[in-house]
Amino acid sequence: MRKPTHPEKLYLDFDSFFASVEQQLNPALQGRPIAVVPLDSPYTSVIAASREAKPFGIKTGTSVRDAREKCPDIVFIEARPDVYVRLHNRILEIIERCVPIAAVRSIDELACTLLESEARQAAELSSRIKRSLRDEFGPVLTCSIGISFNELLAKIAAEMDKPDGFVILDHTDLPGKLLGLALRDLPGISKGMETRLTEAGVTDIAGLWALAPKHARAIWNSVEGERFVAALHGYSVERPETIKRMFGHGRNLPPDWRAPQKVLQCARLLTMSAARRLRRSHHRAGALTYSVGTRRESRTSLDKRFRPARDDHTFLNALNELHEKFVMSGEMNNISSVTVVLHELSEEQEASRDLFDTRDSRQAQSQWERVSDVLDTIRVRHGSRALNLGPANGPGNYIGSKIAFGRIPAAEDF
Repeated sequence: MRKPTHPEKLYLDFDSFFASVEQQLNPALQGRPIAVVPLDSPYTSVIAASREAKPFGIKTGTSVRDAREKCPDIVFIEARPDVYVRLHNRILEIIERCVPIAAVRSIDELACTLLESEARQAAELSSRIKRSLRDEFGPVLTCSIGISFNELLAKIAAEMDKPDGFVILDHTDLPGKLLGLALRDLPGISKGMETRLTEAGVTDIAGLWALAPKHARAIWNSVEGERFVAALHGYSVERPETIKRMFGHGRNLPPDWRAPQKVLQCARLLTMSAARRLRRSHHRAGALTYSVGTRRESRTSLDKRFRPARDDHTFLNALNELHEKFVMSGEMNNISSVTVVLHELSEEQEASRDLFDTRDSRQAQSQWERVSDVLDTIRVRHGSRALNLGPANGPGNYIGSKIAFGRIPAAEDF
């Protein structure tokens, strides 16, 4: 494992990205507390709060009701993922003029690998990036930049001086500058991992820093523990490339979308959105999981397996069958969320022939695959509502185009 002699990673993290974008695009919102929500409903939760809203205790996950109680003047804005993605792509172009981008981690976070000469001029590089973004987009859309020996430390550094901050973590700063942080302040330390660490006698950063590699592996129950502690010490840690294992979408449902037929309509749209992503990635799926949840936070799932497929017809038939089972079992009462996942993936060209396949069934599936491909092409050329299998309306906007960490929707998702 290599220990770099100079800071090799720059991590850039935008401040309150969705909310800042809305304020930048609408000057009337600037300086006001705003919260971005996934849909226009009093029963949903905040997905992003502006820096003016955060002092009131409003953050991701705060319910609309609680946010309004904490800050009566707050303005709720329905999310516009297509706007955020277009701006994200423009942002990448601007940053690429300053420094090559090594990895895009989310719509508002990215990492760059620095040459030794760039690391020596880290402050100047950071200022140039910030100035370029400000010149292009204005003063509201700010970012925080961290620079260190690996991506973990650079990300920690970027979080240390928000908003609009810049921090370098060098060898002489370790572990000193980290000791004032809580375990949960570190990326990758979830509530569950914090519990594991506490049970092992590790309650602060000093204890985490002192962990032996084998002890860290035992706590994490995987080699990831060794990697994490090594990265914390400033080593360059290479991780194996992740393999795509599923395509899925979920949606919280407003009260007027909780009847069984409305739940199915939403689930169909989610299924077709996941299927389009699957086809763009040149995969087939051999199973579909359909999950419904209630406001009591209980969740029930059903699975359907089939010959590896890539067409909407196969997936929708599986969904209809599972939905009918839910209805017959009485599970469709007070549903507040729905999720559809396509999994058991294989490469598009790897489809093996089923022993019980007939020529007619293979021909039918091939025809439905062509239909799905034609629908995809029409949507790209003429818009997402040009032609659909069934109703195109869902609860709120942007069905199946949710922005999540590690996934940025393509233009075809809208």
